[in-house]
Amino acid sequence: MNVPQTTLLVTLTGRDRPGVTARLFSVLARHQLDVIDAEQVVIRGRLVLGVLLGCAGPPDLTAIHRAVSGVAADLGLEAEITAGTGDEPRRRGRLHVTVLGRPLTPAAIAAIAGQIAAGGANIDRIGRLAHRPVTCIELDVSGADPPALRAALTREATQQQVDVAVQPGGLHRRAMRLVVMDVDSTLVQDEVIDLLAARAGCAEQVAKLTTAAMGGQLDFTTSLRERVALLAGLDQRVLDDVRRDLRLAPGARTLIRTLRRLGYKCGIVSGGFVQVIEPLAIELGIDYVAANELEISGGVLTGHLSGPVIDRAGKAAALHRFCEQAGVPVSQAVAVGDGANDLDMIAAAGLGIAFNAKQVVKDAADAAVSVPFLDSILYLLGISREDVEAADMEAASVEAAEMAAGDIAAWDVAARDVEARDVEAAD
Repeated sequence: MNVPQTTLLVTLTGRDRPGVTARLFSVLARHQLDVIDAEQVVIRGRLVLGVLLGCAGPPDLTAIHRAVSGVAADLGLEAEITAGTGDEPRRRGRLHVTVLGRPLTPAAIAAIAGQIAAGGANIDRIGRLAHRPVTCIELDVSGADPPALRAALTREATQQQVDVAVQPGGLHRRAMRLVVMDVDSTLVQDEVIDLLAARAGCAEQVAKLTTAAMGGQLDFTTSLRERVALLAGLDQRVLDDVRRDLRLAPGARTLIRTLRRLGYKCGIVSGGFVQVIEPLAIELGIDYVAANELEISGGVLTGHLSGPVIDRAGKAAALHRFCEQAGVPVSQAVAVGDGANDLDMIAAAGLGIAFNAKQVVKDAADAAVSVPFLDSILYLLGISREDVEAADMEAASVEAAEMAAGDIAAWDVAARDVEARDVEAAD
C-alpha cells in the first residue's frame, strides 16, 4: 500500500528585500525535503512567497518551524507553515483569461471571478501584464468548460465595460508566429476611401456605402465598386496626399516593432488600395501586403479596379498565402480586424481578434479589444508592458552605443586626414 506523502506549505509575507528566497531555501536545505512547487509575487514592495515541500518520512516540524520562523523574524517577515498529505494535482482544462480595462475596477474583477467560480472552475494564478495606458491582468484558470466560460465572461465583460479574452493554456500562445491585420480603422484610424471621397466631393455617398459594407448589410465587392466609381477623374497625386494624412492607431508602431523583435512575421490585408497601403507597410517594416489596386490612366483614377477584389474571401485567401510564405500553419497565425469583411480570416486564424469592431465581428472572434491601443494585442499573446519597455530601452542603448562608435570612427578619419595634410605640407 502506498503511503501518502506528507507535504508542507511554507508562506512568507511582508516587505520585500534582496536575499529572501536564498535565505529561506538555505534553511530548508538542512532538512530532507523535496521542492514540489514555488511561487513568488511582489506588489508595490509587498512579498508573498509560497513553497510547497514534500517529505519522504515524518518531518521534524518543530525544527523546521523554528528555522523558518527565525529567518522570517530576522528579515522582518511573517511565516506560516501548514502540513498536509499529498499534492493536489492541477485540474484539467487550463485556460488563460485576460482582462483589460481603462480603468479596471474591483467590481469588474469580482464579477469575472464570480463567473469563473459559478462555472465550477478555479483561479490558480493571477498576474499583471500592464498598468498603463490600460490595466491588464491575466488569470490562469483550471477546471473550466471553455465554450461555456467564454460565453459567460463575454456577457459579463459587456456589463462591466471591460475586455475579456479566454484562450487555451499551455503552449498555445507561444506557438503564434504570424500576425495579420486589417488596415482601415485597425492599423490606421481612418478609412482610406473616405479620405479619397472627401477630395473627390462625394464623401457623404461613399460614407453611407462604407458603413453598410462594414456592418454586413451590403455585399462588400458591390459596395467597393460603387464607391470606386465615384472617384473617377480624381488626380493620382491625391493618393500621396492621403498617405501622408493617415493616422496610425495608437500603439501601432509599438506593436509591430515588438513583434519583429520577437521574430514574428507581420502582414496587412486591406479592402483599401495598394497605392496607399504599400508605402506604409515599407515604412513600418511589414512583411506581407494584400490590397486592391486602383486603375489609373493619364494620371487620373478611372473609377475602376485592376485585378481581383480583396473582399471577405480574398482576405482569408491572403491569410493562407502569407502563412505559406512564412512557413507557418494557419493555427499559428493571429488575425485582427473590425469589419464584416474580416470575418473569414478571423475564423480561419488560430487566434481571431476583434479590434474596436462591429458587434457581428465581436460575436465571431476569439477575443475582442475595445480600448483604442493596438499594442494591447501583445497582452493577448502573454507579452507584458514591462517586457516591451525593457526591450525599447535595450534597443535605445544599443543605438546610442552605435552612434557613439560612429562618431568616434568619424573623428579618427578626420584626425588622420588632418595629420596627412600636415605631413604633406611639411614635405
